[in-house]
Order: sequence, then structure tokens, then C-alpha cells
Amino acid sequence: MNRNTSALVAGLVFGIGIAISGMANPAKVLNFFDIAGTFDPSLIFVMGGALVTAAIGYRIVFGARTKPVFEAKFNVPTSRTIDARLVGGSALFGLGWGIAGFCPGGAIPALGLGYADTFIFMGAMIGGMLIARFLNQLERRRTAAPA
Repeated sequence: MNRNTSALVAGLVFGIGIAISGMANPAKVLNFFDIAGTFDPSLIFVMGGALVTAAIGYRIVFGARTKPVFEAKFNVPTSRTIDARLVGGSALFGLGWGIAGFCPGGAIPALGLGYADTFIFMGAMIGGMLIARFLNQLERRRTAAPA
């Protein structure tokens, strides 16, 4: 199995998990946030199961291997800085998730369902990513330019 095949298999397993858990259905996600109305607590169990699985997986992988199979090293974030960009990005992610009922991980498998809302969300998400990239480039140019 090569790197691309491995990524495809991991993506398929993730997508199937998202579909089985109902996370590709924005109504299910929005019902989780509707505490005073049609509250659906099942999202807590999906997230809890994902956290437990990831924690066990990290312990096994990092305990057994010094490097990944198809890369030279593990690409793990090293920064522990909590700054305005991190907080702002997290808040924007949460607002988008609460308004649309999609996060990128749930929206990509939901594209296969063919709902127009999913395509609108993905278009808006890609547009936001392009705007963020443009703003980052402007910031880099501004800080790199001599005073």
C-alpha cells in the first residue's frame, strides 16, 4: 500500500464513520445545539467515541513507531501559543458549524447525498479559505516590507 492508497483508505473509513453516525445530516447536528427544543444528545456519544478512539490510537502509534510508514517524520503541531488567530479561527469554525450544521469533516461525505445546502456550504468554506490565504499573504508582505 502506498501513501495515496493509505490516505484514500483512511478517508473512506472516516467518511463511512461520519455517515453511519449521522454527522453528514446537518439537522442532527443542529438538533444537538437546540437545547430548548429538539435536543439530540447523540452527538456527545459520537464525539466521545472519537476522542477515546483517537487517544488510544495516538498512544499505540506514537508508542510503537518513531516515524510514519509513508513520511520521514510525524507532522504534529508544536506551538502551544493561544493567540487571537487561534481563538478567532476556532470561534468562526464553531459559528459556521452551529449555523450550517456542517463541519468540513461532515460536509465532504455529505456531498455524496447531493443536497444543495452541502454544495453551498462547501463553496462558502472554500471561499473563506481563499480569503484567509489572501489575508495571510498580505500580512506576510506587510511584516516583511522594510519600514
